[in-house]
Amino acid sequence: MKNLLFNFAAVLTLFSAGAQNFQGLAIYESKTSTADFQARMGENKEISPEVQKRIQEGMKSMFEKTFILNFDQTASIYKEEEKLETPGQNGGFSMKMASSFMGGGGTYYKNVKDKMYTVDKEFLGKEFLVTDSLPMLNWKMESETKKIGEYTCYKATAVVPASKSDFRNFRPKSRAEDKKPESDKAAADAAKKTNFMDDVELAKEVTVTAWYTPEIPVNQGPENYWGLPGLILEVNDGRTVMLCSKVVLNPKDKVAIKAPSKGQKIGQKEYDETVMKKMEEMREMRGQGGPGQNRTMIRMN
Repeated sequence: MKNLLFNFAAVLTLFSAGAQNFQGLAIYESKTSTADFQARMGENKEISPEVQKRIQEGMKSMFEKTFILNFDQTASIYKEEEKLETPGQNGGFSMKMASSFMGGGGTYYKNVKDKMYTVDKEFLGKEFLVTDSLPMLNWKMESETKKIGEYTCYKATAVVPASKSDFRNFRPKSRAEDKKPESDKAAADAAKKTNFMDDVELAKEVTVTAWYTPEIPVNQGPENYWGLPGLILEVNDGRTVMLCSKVVLNPKDKVAIKAPSKGQKIGQKEYDETVMKKMEEMREMRGQGGPGQNRTMIRMN
């Protein structure tokens, strides 16, 4: 307790002494579980073990990433750490398409003072600049604590609507034919086309668990998470975990914390509708042409 009070007092002194120039940096390791998709893929006898292996490697590359959060007292930018891409590591077209549905590697800018955010996204070869109000998260404060690195963190939970344009919110559909007699299963299997979009559904809402530390009294966190009395060091929505691995207060090399400005300006709702429309078009085209057909025909207008 003595060390906690000492650290908290030291940080408050740091903030008050140089509030105008204060800046911090936090590194997050993000990992999304794909066990359910891999299990479903393993049931598909039409996909060879070699192709399955490549897809799994591509999914690991897509769903295990490192992000950097640069923040001051009112704003932050959250961006994937730049790495050299190994040729073929995304597992071909399907992985690149899925990565596109995840929004590409843009810069997420949050201004908690103005309660707004801006993020640049690349989708199907077109650049968008999504600007909207920050989501108002109804956090429930818990008494549970734990240590993350040298910081004492407190637990908070919230139920939030699932983003329609975030691939991580999709789940494999429960198969009604699993409950059918074997003869009906065989008929269903024979009629079924290999179509990924027909085999997934969007979660309506997700329960988020966050761990924040009052020892760093800024209203910030990774992605669009904010609104707690301290920096959020861990977020878990049941499928994706973002865990802070390093914090640097007042780093020697500071960055410009400003909103991205490149791309077609659009609101979040309009962007989500655009993504869902294109996904439906892709599903219909694959249904008409079969796997491997019309793969390059979908373009943004």
